[in-house]
Amino acid sequence: MPADGMLDAAAVADPYAYFGALRSADPVHWNERYRAWVITRYDDVSAALRDPRISSDRITPLLNRWRARADADPLFIETLEQLAGWMVFKDGDDHSRLRRLVYRAFTPRMVRSMQADIAAIADRLLDEMAAEPVVDLIRQFAFPLPAIVIAGMLGVPPEDRDLFKAWSDDITALVFGGLDDAGRYERAAQGMRNLVQYLSALIAQYRTSPAENLVSALIRAREENDMLSEAEILSTCILLLFGGHETTTNLIGNGLLALLNHPDQRRLLDGNPGLVTSAIEEFLRFDGPAKSVVRIAKEPVTIRDRTIEPGARIYLVLAAANRDPEAFDHPDELDITRDPNPHVGFGMGPHYCLGSALARLEAAEAISRVLGRYPRLRLATTDLAWHPVMLSRGLVKLPVVLDG
Repeated sequence: MPADGMLDAAAVADPYAYFGALRSADPVHWNERYRAWVITRYDDVSAALRDPRISSDRITPLLNRWRARADADPLFIETLEQLAGWMVFKDGDDHSRLRRLVYRAFTPRMVRSMQADIAAIADRLLDEMAAEPVVDLIRQFAFPLPAIVIAGMLGVPPEDRDLFKAWSDDITALVFGGLDDAGRYERAAQGMRNLVQYLSALIAQYRTSPAENLVSALIRAREENDMLSEAEILSTCILLLFGGHETTTNLIGNGLLALLNHPDQRRLLDGNPGLVTSAIEEFLRFDGPAKSVVRIAKEPVTIRDRTIEPGARIYLVLAAANRDPEAFDHPDELDITRDPNPHVGFGMGPHYCLGSALARLEAAEAISRVLGRYPRLRLATTDLAWHPVMLSRGLVKLPVVLDG
């Protein structure tokens, strides 16, 4: 059985080997180091994602513990209070109400209308790096593309996207579980305050002078006599801005790396561009942007032969579920024609990712345009580093030779 260091170097570099061994030996595992249950089988993970006894609200318990501390930093308390308002950390009626209202602003029609803009942004980024023989596809392409897209949707000037990169990075280690990062609380608190101040001013601007953007749509969104409060609009904007680029950056980067490491699948996609839709689904399964999600047991829950007590933290390991041989044939092989492909890369159940359609569209346009522009694209090095966080799966850099 593997050791309990889920953020040890080997587990960060290859979570599939680490969690695969755990899935075989102890699929409902108590991790003493992180004081949490680790669930790795597909059936158990997918059932837990739909189980109302298992809560998404992992912020309130943390907020209550910090409020009880005499040495608690008020700025960090503010950060947790802001996170507690995020739709992804709410359950039941509160979650359903927010999701319905946000959905009225963030419709599939709005997403589909973005395709031409996304393609143009991708082409512009590719133009900007065309003269460089070696580029970092994360810094120069996979990050800026979704950042520009979500900034544009929210009505944020594209030139401010670097601010959001810095603030988002400060919050990432807190939200995605960099538990071995000693300074994460302070950085997260300051990053959150900066985001709150910036977006509060933006919301005030669009409340006075509405425009065709997502902030204005959130202000207008209502269902019968219900509408989003000022605090809910702010929390939703921060969530969309934060989630709207982090996950998609990793999906684009991981998907491109998968193709570069599997030339047979790349040739198949080159010869059949229409396979990009199923290819994106396979990237989500094979090496998706979400490694795991955290839940809290609200009441006793028995999974296999283990009883999980109320208040216990649970890691539902999507990466392990998506490589479970009980659910997928040849799970460790990349197959862009895989059908069916019931992966849990965007979750499942009531918290299924609201932005999944946008992420799929951005990844499909980005990957198609990179490979179309640079058919001889290749890795500049095989020495790649991954962000050492618990919940997401993303490359620090992806250096490539364009060879166009």
